[in-house]
Amino acid sequence: MRRSYKFLLRPTAGQVQSLGEMLRDHRDLYNGALENRRGSWRDRKMSVSCAQQQAQLTEIRAFDPQRQGRWSFSSQQATLRRLDKAFQAFFRRVKAGETPGYPRFKGAGWFNTVTWPTDGDGCRWDSTSQSGGDARAYFKGVGHVKVHQHRPVCGRVKTVSVKREGRRWYVVLSCDDVPAEPLPATGAIVGIDMGIASFLTTSDSEHVPNPRHARKAAERLTRAQQALSRCKRGSNRRKKVRRRVAAAYGKVRRQRLDHAHKTALRLVRGFDLIAHEDLKIRNMVRAPKPIADPDSPGQFLPNGAAAKAGLNRSISDAGWGVFLAILAAKAESAGRILIAVDPRNTSRTCPACGHVAAENRVTQEKFRCVACGHTAHADVVGAINVLRAGLARREALTG
Repeated sequence: MRRSYKFLLRPTAGQVQSLGEMLRDHRDLYNGALENRRGSWRDRKMSVSCAQQQAQLTEIRAFDPQRQGRWSFSSQQATLRRLDKAFQAFFRRVKAGETPGYPRFKGAGWFNTVTWPTDGDGCRWDSTSQSGGDARAYFKGVGHVKVHQHRPVCGRVKTVSVKREGRRWYVVLSCDDVPAEPLPATGAIVGIDMGIASFLTTSDSEHVPNPRHARKAAERLTRAQQALSRCKRGSNRRKKVRRRVAAAYGKVRRQRLDHAHKTALRLVRGFDLIAHEDLKIRNMVRAPKPIADPDSPGQFLPNGAAAKAGLNRSISDAGWGVFLAILAAKAESAGRILIAVDPRNTSRTCPACGHVAAENRVTQEKFRCVACGHTAHADVVGAINVLRAGLARREALTG
């Protein structure tokens, strides 16, 4: 299996400057390649491939040895492939009839990662650090940078990336052939229902509270954003306030990740099979379409956009997508079975008689079947139905 490891870098002041220059020059390469593609199609109606741009790298490095020639050739190739992936995604969305989103030029704050496709080609991870010494990573043009390695690296290091988050720098290692760490069987199975009132509810009637990290930090985030809006663009004060805003949002993100990891780990340790809803979160947080008023041209009828915006904020704050991705990774490593099921009518189906009706769910929390009178917590009913659907799907796949 494949796994990624993220470690904090502890560069010196000179290395911080070099890392910033590395991001700047790779961003310039990305923007220059984008302009090359745009100009070629605009002027000559000819497309430029990634292979053609990579073939020009030697000339670019020879023309500007102080900047482009300073960095690893393989990392610059990876930057050009990054642009090519953006164009591939653009054309895929065009063919699918979706909103395409043409690749854009990267500003100074929108290019924060440089990748080396192979460990040892322009970069090197010091594997001897696992024996207890200081971990270090070497990057061409920067040197050996100290790494805060808080856990051992398993498997074979495949790709290495450097990422800037605010004023911190991280190294991300993507490793192949990571051995699985199966946990002993427990004989227990569970279904989970994701929600807003409770982060999740299990088929065993356990409710995991929703921490609502962003809502708790809303006042602090609002004050920071207001202070930023009052700053003059380009001023030193604005740079300081921007760092404060980034730090506030970074704390919320880390809190959300911490909660997701701990909740997923507890589920994986306690159950052999976990069934969950196959949620289409991108569709769930989509804004409602405007409704034109037929009697007043140019006017629109109420469409509940304000209420939907509040619901969208709550869904994003819960971080369902992050949690489910973490749960899938931990389940794979532990040898657990994870099954995603169709979420339709899971909270409207009576677990006692099987009757399906929207009227069965009286309120957000209360469930009462209009056919047999069965009452229960609505989220528990949803989790039970999710577990039954998961077991049925497993039987269909294995039988």
